[in-house]
Amino acid sequence: MESKLYVGNLSYETTEEGLRDLFTQAGNVVSVALIKEFGTNRSKGFGFVEMSTQSEAQKAISMFNGYAMNDRQLTVNVARPREERGGGGGGFRPGGQRGGPRPNRNGGKEKRRY
Repeated sequence: MESKLYVGNLSYETTEEGLRDLFTQAGNVVSVALIKEFGTNRSKGFGFVEMSTQSEAQKAISMFNGYAMNDRQLTVNVARPREERGGGGGGFRPGGQRGGPRPNRNGGKEKRRY
């Protein structure tokens, strides 16, 4: 079992310091990462807490999964490895047409139907 935990259903007001203070009750916290929106720096409502041992991570899951924090029930479980994402998505695409009318592909024998 890994010692990195996913913590979900967090209040937007939750801070990394608040998470660290809470999870310290289960053992030694190695790191805390609260995931934030790009640009606004507002919490996305989830984060990751890394405990120093697997037994401490398991203790944190049993203590805090379903725990009420800021009127929200936390979801705590072992973090899954990050999935590889495909490249691309927007930006410059080399080659191809740059707009304007398309060439007639049928030799000009038939009108386009709209």
